[in-house]
Amino acid sequence: LRDTGFSPVPEAVSVRIPDARNVLWNGIRYFAGNEARWLPEYDEVAAWMADNQGRGLLCFGNCGRGKTLICGRILPLVLNYYCHKVVSCYDAQQMNADIDHVKQQHILYVDDIGTEGMSVKYGERRLAFAELTDEAEKSGKLLILTTNLTLDEIGTKYGERTIDRLRAITKTVLFTGESLRR
Repeated sequence: LRDTGFSPVPEAVSVRIPDARNVLWNGIRYFAGNEARWLPEYDEVAAWMADNQGRGLLCFGNCGRGKTLICGRILPLVLNYYCHKVVSCYDAQQMNADIDHVKQQHILYVDDIGTEGMSVKYGERRLAFAELTDEAEKSGKLLILTTNLTLDEIGTKYGERTIDRLRAITKTVLFTGESLRR
């Protein structure tokens, strides 16, 4: 089948950042300045950066713990610099407003999953995030996601199939503790 151009198994996006912990720490210090603190969950993000094993990243949990800073600001810069990959960045509302455009991107960051409602265009109702997750699994897209929902809440909102796909195609990192925002 490969001779025909058909590949039944999509090629995964590989991320391997040398000295990932220091790279992440430098990014956190750059954006947070003197307020920068290393949190235990950042070790898991650094491990993902060192070798993602072809999987995306789902950061979930408490507000104000650095999920958006890391996934929306630091990782797009790092992936561009070290891996020469462009990350298309959206919030959940933007994803919902133009899901067909978003699904065309190969490496995606979507912030605040779970805050969007049902996508309705010309009377057609769509669950955009479920569609994106399905497309990512089928075509090997790399998803970097943040949410304040728990995994159970994600399953309730989007269905068991979607949470099952997310578990298969992403590394999940739980962010817990008090907000660092002041």
